[in-house]
Amino acid sequence: MLFKAGVLEKIGRGEVTLAFRRWSKPTVRAGGTLRTAAGVLAIDSVEPVDIGTVPDADVLAAGYASRADLLGDLRPEGTLYRIAFHVAGEDPRNNLRENDTLGTADLAALDARLDALDRAAPWTRAVLAMIAERDGRTAAEMAERLGVEKLALKRKIRQLKDLGLTESLAVGYRLSPRGHAFVKADRQRS
Repeated sequence: MLFKAGVLEKIGRGEVTLAFRRWSKPTVRAGGTLRTAAGVLAIDSVEPVDIGTVPDADVLAAGYASRADLLGDLRPEGTLYRIAFHVAGEDPRNNLRENDTLGTADLAALDARLDALDRAAPWTRAVLAMIAERDGRTAAEMAERLGVEKLALKRKIRQLKDLGLTESLAVGYRLSPRGHAFVKADRQRS
């Protein structure tokens, strides 16, 4: 479940506590969590709803000025779900990204994780190298260079983000301090 940057800011301030999504099946569940730039969200409930029965207060709690604005953001197909959540804490990847002191054991662990991600086809170090070339490198640019599908690559890049190596920008990606340290160490070992 993705949120626009403006909505994430409102979530971080506690102004948005609901989301509405149309899905064939929910991608989150009550009791689960979701990592976002605003922090870790605890999912309180996921309920199918009819747009006609959604109270105006819920529309506002989802960050919309009007029901028409909400409808304009929804995909046309699928069951409409009301997702209630609250911020449960800071995203643990934030501290990980800032940790640029990588010892031998850290490098070995990252190498093992990247090798596992590369098992089907190598991509991790190529993507890290492309992002290191320029902040703001987009998934579309990298997908074209690698000859792969953009959305599949975006899912893969999230795995690098989970390792604290990359950060999402408004457009594109950049290496985190941890990512820079890893790429530098990887180049020195090559």
